[in-house]
Amino acid sequence: MAPMPKEATGKTGVPTERRNKPERPRDELGRPLAWDAENKMHLEDYDSLPLERNHELALDHARAGRWFAAHEAWETAWKQSRTTDEAELFKGLSQMGAGYVHLHRGNAHGAVTLLRRAAGRVSRYPVGTRGVDTAALSERLRADALRVESGDLVPGEDATIEPLGV
Repeated sequence: MAPMPKEATGKTGVPTERRNKPERPRDELGRPLAWDAENKMHLEDYDSLPLERNHELALDHARAGRWFAAHEAWETAWKQSRTTDEAELFKGLSQMGAGYVHLHRGNAHGAVTLLRRAAGRVSRYPVGTRGVDTAALSERLRADALRVESGDLVPGEDATIEPLGV
């Protein structure tokens, strides 16, 4: 298998009023809709919440299979933790959420790529960091990526993912 391409690097810093995202209407899987469409997804205002609360919300969303919301909460936690030793953990958790979003949107390549990146990041942390069994989670993410590649886990809105122990 070919090596994974280098990751893109983006903006640095923490959320500010100037950098907050406008509230764009989204469907149930978090896909952007036309600006004048009815919003089907309502998210918490993660930028106004402390890192600890964003992590708690992300865990709740992940346990319920609401992957877009989990991704958004962990992405904000990652931005909030950029200057800490836990930044890569939150980035990995955010990538996990995005990977499962891609899975449900039918994007096998995106799912596999992000689940593997997430596994690599999460596995660097001791079991129990922020209440996450990092070893079991990273193993599960790698297994789900393999299941997508083998065709045992078919991407699409009906993709069934066993609950994660996060």
